[in-house]
Amino acid sequence: MIEDPLYGYKGELRKFLEKCNVKIGDRVRIIRKDLIVEGILMPRAALSKRPYIVIKLDNGYNIGVRFTDKVKLAKVAEGEKLKKYTPSIKVEYNPKLPKVSIISTGGTIASRVDYRTGAVYPALKTEDILEFAPEIMNIANIEAEVLFSIFSENMTPELWSRIAEEIAKKIWEGFDGIVVPHGTDTMSYTAAALAFALRNLPVPVVLVGSQRSSDRPSSDAAMNLYSAVLVAAKAPFAEVTVVMHGETADVYCLVHRGTKVRKMHTSRRDAFRSINDKPLAKVEKDEIIIINDHFKPRDKNRELILENKFDGKVALVKTHPGMSGEIIDFLVDKKYHGIVLEGTGLGHTPVYIFDSLKRAIEEGIPVVMTSQCLWGRINMNVYSTGRDLLAMGVIPGEDMLPEVALVKLMWVLAKTRNMDEVKKLMLTNIAGEINPRTMFSTYLN
Repeated sequence: MIEDPLYGYKGELRKFLEKCNVKIGDRVRIIRKDLIVEGILMPRAALSKRPYIVIKLDNGYNIGVRFTDKVKLAKVAEGEKLKKYTPSIKVEYNPKLPKVSIISTGGTIASRVDYRTGAVYPALKTEDILEFAPEIMNIANIEAEVLFSIFSENMTPELWSRIAEEIAKKIWEGFDGIVVPHGTDTMSYTAAALAFALRNLPVPVVLVGSQRSSDRPSSDAAMNLYSAVLVAAKAPFAEVTVVMHGETADVYCLVHRGTKVRKMHTSRRDAFRSINDKPLAKVEKDEIIIINDHFKPRDKNRELILENKFDGKVALVKTHPGMSGEIIDFLVDKKYHGIVLEGTGLGHTPVYIFDSLKRAIEEGIPVVMTSQCLWGRINMNVYSTGRDLLAMGVIPGEDMLPEVALVKLMWVLAKTRNMDEVKKLMLTNIAGEINPRTMFSTYLN
């Protein structure tokens, strides 16, 4: 909650606004030689040093008006006193509908934005979620909670374990599906972690996020959440998935397998793509349209097995021209337990880091090879470099994404440090992370 009436405004600009007797939330008119605009005075980024006055226009967009000694500002209307948002919706249980648990971990989608002031509040209760997207009451009985609220770049293997444990509790309580709101930046890492941690899933687990905040007219939050709840409640598969916009308009969302998805664009609403696989389904309006019929079917009688331990001492290293073997040596010296290489092409590294890789393997540190190309699969038998790496003991990562191989190796090393067992598990398809062959049709689908 914003307590400073001029949050983010400093120096001469703050003095100017104080002299004009305005505060955040007031409706103001700004007059400049070439411009007249009217809207709600908004807070600024606290670290911003640029002299801009931020206002929200009536169309919902924010703009910044550069402050100079020529700018005039007048208060048009007094803003309401800032207060915490209180939902007004009433939750009613419908015995004919399935039960879906929403376990929030943070991110844009898990926050409610006060349209008037820009203040951001976490959606803490079931009522918050339902008022944000009331249509989901027609799909399922919702129980919502906040497990924690963090930026997704601050996610850790320890937090993956907590999410998996909480999901397991809800499944054991009899919920028909689980939705996990999550920040988009590392959502694919968490999806992979949950896919390995939640063995023998009986119901769907759906991660969902949004690229645009709910105070923007172009927000994808409500549609993504609605689609995620629909999948959790009614989809025929029982896998960990990611549900996000499938294209830039508001026509459909795609359901991606949690071990085959990556965020491929920084800002587009359709940023998420299935890599080396087809999406499981498309969600258009109230219909789930199956695209990929290779999935584990829903079965509530299936007994969930929780294996939610991860070894955080695993590193992901991107190879590049001129790189030094010192990077590998550093990880060995720091007692890392595993290394995933993001190699070039079919699975190659510069020959001048071979000695360091040999040292790592000889000291019992498994090294897994993936490709920077993303699409396609590792084939280390084609060229001599790949064959030499295989001979020294590097494990081919098949068609796994580098981040999925990282998460999987963390999961495997929490189970065993035996090199033979590690290799066997890394080459075993456990959660849809390895396809037996690469299909041409999955490229840039």
